[in-house]
Amino acid sequence: MGDLNKEELKRYTRQINLEEIGRQGQQRLKESSILVVGAGGLGSAAIYYLAAAGIGRLGIIDYDEVEVSNLQRQILHTTADIGRNKVDSAKERIEELNPHLEVVTYDRRLTEDNGVDLVKEYDLVVDAVDNFTARYLVNDVCVEAGIPLVEAAVEQYEGQLMLVDSSQGPCYRCIFPEKPKKPETEGVAILGITAGTIGTLQATEALKFILGIGETMIGKLLIYDGLDLSIRKIRVKKNPDCLVCNT
Repeated sequence: MGDLNKEELKRYTRQINLEEIGRQGQQRLKESSILVVGAGGLGSAAIYYLAAAGIGRLGIIDYDEVEVSNLQRQILHTTADIGRNKVDSAKERIEELNPHLEVVTYDRRLTEDNGVDLVKEYDLVVDAVDNFTARYLVNDVCVEAGIPLVEAAVEQYEGQLMLVDSSQGPCYRCIFPEKPKKPETEGVAILGITAGTIGTLQATEALKFILGIGETMIGKLLIYDGLDLSIRKIRVKKNPDCLVCNT
C-alpha cells in the first residue's frame, strides 16, 4: 500500500500525535485489514470509525437491504438509501469520508462453506450481527481460521463485548455454550445509540489489537448499561469442554 502520503499525514495528525501510535502506528493501520460482518447498528459505528482511523483494507459483508426502521440506529445509511443493498450504501458513505481506503464488499451471507476462507483474508474480524445463530457462526469460523474476533451484542439499553483469540483465551461458545431458551424474534427493542456506543467500543478494541497497545478484552467480558451509564468487566475463562476452541 505504500507509505503514508502528505494528505494522509495531515488527515491523521491527531492520532499520530498520540505517543502510543505515532507515524509508525499509523502506517501499521494503513497496512492492516479488518472484516466487519454486518452493516447494521453495530456495524455502522464500527465501520465508520475504522474508516476514519485509516484501516487500509476494510471488508463489509451483509446480504440485507436498507429499511426505514433501520435508520434509527444504522447511521451509515440515509432515507435516500431505502431499498439499496446495505453494503453499497456503506461503501459509498465510507469513500465519501476517506478516499484512502480499499473497501471490499460482499453482498451475501457468511456461511459455514465460505466463512473460513473469507476471514483468512483479513487480520481481524468485527462481529456486528444481530442474532445468536449468526454470532455462533462467526465465532466458529474465526476460531477455525485462527483469526481474532471482536464480538459484541446489544439489546434495549445494554451491550456486551469481548475479544476472542482462542490461542490466548476463551471463545464466545466458552461463555455462552447454548442459545437462550426464548425464541429469537425480529424487531428486538433497542435504543439506537446503544448500538452506536458498543459499535464504537468494538472499533476501539480492534484498533488497540492491531496497534498492540493498551489492555485487550481477551479473557474478559464487558457489560454496558445505558440506563445508569455503568460499565462492568468480568473475568472469563476457557471452557475445557468447549466443542469449538478445545477440539
